[in-house]
Amino acid sequence: MKKYISAIGLFFGLGIHFLVAQQILVIESGSNQPLSGVLIYSKDPARSIITDSQGKAEIGLFKNQESIILQLLGFESKTVSWESLSSFQFKIELTPSQITLDIAIIATSRWKQSNQDIPGKVRQLDSKEQTLRAPSTSADWLGSSGEVFIQKSQLGGGSPMIRGFSANRLLYAVDGVRMNTAIFRSGNLQNVISLDPFAIQTTEILFGPGSVMYGSDAIGGVMAFETLTPKLNEKTISGNVLGRFSSAYSEKTFHTDLSYGSEKWAFLSSATHFDFGDLRMGNKNGPESYLRTDYQTSEDGRDLLILNPNPLIQVGSGYRQVNLMQKIRFQASQRTVWDYGFHYSKSTDIPRYDRLIEKRDGSFRFARWDYGPQTWMMNTIKLTHTAERKWFDQVKLIASHQLFEESRIDRRFGKTEEFNRLEKVNAFSLNADFLKHLNLDNFLTYGFESVLNKVSSMGSVTDITNSQSTLASARYPNADWASIAAYGNYQAKISGAFQFQTALRYNYNSLAADFTNNLEFFPLPFSSSKNRYHSITGNVGVIFKPEPSMSIAPLLSTGFRAPNVDDSGKIFDSEPGTVMVPNPDLKPEYAYNAEVNFHKHFQNRVSVDLTTFYTLLNRAMVRRPATLDVRSVIDYEGEPSQIFALQNAAFVKVYGIQTGIEVSISKKLLLISRYNWQRGTEELDDESTSPSRHAAPAFGLTRLTYSSKRLTLELTAAYSAERSFEDMPEEEKGKPAIYAKDSNGNPYSPNWTIFNFNGGLELWKGIKLMAGIENIGDKRYRPYSSGIVASGRNLTFGIKGNF
Repeated sequence: MKKYISAIGLFFGLGIHFLVAQQILVIESGSNQPLSGVLIYSKDPARSIITDSQGKAEIGLFKNQESIILQLLGFESKTVSWESLSSFQFKIELTPSQITLDIAIIATSRWKQSNQDIPGKVRQLDSKEQTLRAPSTSADWLGSSGEVFIQKSQLGGGSPMIRGFSANRLLYAVDGVRMNTAIFRSGNLQNVISLDPFAIQTTEILFGPGSVMYGSDAIGGVMAFETLTPKLNEKTISGNVLGRFSSAYSEKTFHTDLSYGSEKWAFLSSATHFDFGDLRMGNKNGPESYLRTDYQTSEDGRDLLILNPNPLIQVGSGYRQVNLMQKIRFQASQRTVWDYGFHYSKSTDIPRYDRLIEKRDGSFRFARWDYGPQTWMMNTIKLTHTAERKWFDQVKLIASHQLFEESRIDRRFGKTEEFNRLEKVNAFSLNADFLKHLNLDNFLTYGFESVLNKVSSMGSVTDITNSQSTLASARYPNADWASIAAYGNYQAKISGAFQFQTALRYNYNSLAADFTNNLEFFPLPFSSSKNRYHSITGNVGVIFKPEPSMSIAPLLSTGFRAPNVDDSGKIFDSEPGTVMVPNPDLKPEYAYNAEVNFHKHFQNRVSVDLTTFYTLLNRAMVRRPATLDVRSVIDYEGEPSQIFALQNAAFVKVYGIQTGIEVSISKKLLLISRYNWQRGTEELDDESTSPSRHAAPAFGLTRLTYSSKRLTLELTAAYSAERSFEDMPEEEKGKPAIYAKDSNGNPYSPNWTIFNFNGGLELWKGIKLMAGIENIGDKRYRPYSSGIVASGRNLTFGIKGNF
């Protein structure tokens, strides 16, 4: 009898051990607190999983693996075998690290892989810093990296500049879906503010061309955002509640997210409301020309110029916005997961401040210039399936629909005609991505992409005295823009010191435009156009590690941008006295990039990185004088305007360096400094050259951070060099309203340095206070090319609770 009891006990003991062995617990060394969000993956990048809120994860798929890596930003990575895990009883400690050398990146190949296996430069922003700073917009979040320059034409804006490129020469991806549409323009874009910074889980910035994986537009870089994802097996409702308040623009922001996960289903809901008042500029050491000494208003149908009682207040800059998100995850089987995502963002009217301050002969040009409510809605369905097949080990299918709606409302000062131009884009996309592990160190990723944008555009004009409306010219034709592509990426370890990576993409684009909505307003010599473009891009890179602590990675890459509807079909005034008209004969522009990335670390205490790059943009689409029906000047909204159009008529060269250093002074003190220097040259229509408009002056930041268990303090110096009149792009010289004047009365952009202080204190478990002072010296400054003056001294306060 005892033998049977012993056998039964042994059976149940082994069964219990088997069940326990399938689950890992990851804790922080010292505090023994469970760590959520730890990425666990094997050398086969197709096998990965993330720990839940209790630091646990089912890891049966790693059984018998020789090398299992555990990574979490802010902690030292750890590599163990299945056998070692078993000996540790599947309980692993991670040690906090001020310098994180090894993190998982998804932007380069659309699959998670170590940043040490990537020849290009990629930066992942730390989500812990996001909690500390609680940025007011996603643009500010990108700018806090010290490697992305942010231009703002208005408070409700934020146009990133990366390596001398901006706007539609950069690409945005949200949860693996291309955000760029056929009406993304070459001028400054504010679409990034549609993303809720409090719903972002990871942010990755890929520097340089990324067209192989993301297609058209990815010339200067890719910004890939992954939003919050619901977790299975949480069993309880959890969430976050946050409030943020700031003084410079009377900000009131409220955010909440709730999640619940069972064994097969998981749900996450998120909502944020933003309310920004008129922005106050700095009071010290700045040009008086930046002051808002007067502003326009309307009373009883008359436009009036009003003296501003406080010239530091930039009247006509505030706005509000709401963001909603819903995620659902379904674990259909151990190998198959379905994800559904819904995103919605809508703003109020956003005043375009740089247009509202334009004057002519002492009077304002515009009585009103607003971006109408900016709407973005996205629905996505993603299938992830893992199976060791002949052609793949893992496959991801993402189908999405996005709706973009935006408008421009303007009225000349003293006029009664108010123009409203409305655009809608329905964007459909389908991505199929496959990963095949060839052996322990070599793998192949490949995929297919199909994109369709349907653009509708209309214009109207309303007489404000009687509210009568009639048709007016539209900004764009009604059009269809399509893209079909196939791409592949191969990565191999040649030897202990060398790794090799190469990728290739074929892309077919088509554009069909119908201009009949504008024929009665402009003498266009065509009523429709059809274009087809073929593009091939690729890259090749090598990682050389003469020693484990150092890597040298040369990379050659290409990118392209196919003409979209904004390029070839728009009609608008780009600056006073000019008008842009369509050019259906545009062709794609191509970028050729060479860079070398160097990285060295010293015993996990000091990390140094340096990148040198050179990018040539050939057949660049640039603004050039043009004619319509032999005329070079036409009437646009009652004003004689010289005609311009985009043409493949120039080259653009950009070269520079990006460098950074991280020093772990102690276990609690970390010093970071980043510096970016770039020069750009653009060919003009007379074959002379001009500095490139989107190559920002040298900029960077230096940051000292103190971190303890409950308290985090951060002191930051952010700075930008001067852009003198001699170095100003010709296009920018025509915008004197937004620049300071030098001793000769010419426009220029002064240098500036500001200091920010942020602090976060955990009062007790689940409750955290954040406070800060931005622009401590109250300096009056305007970042290069921006239309609005930056915030003066800004006191911020936030409180966050999680449960």
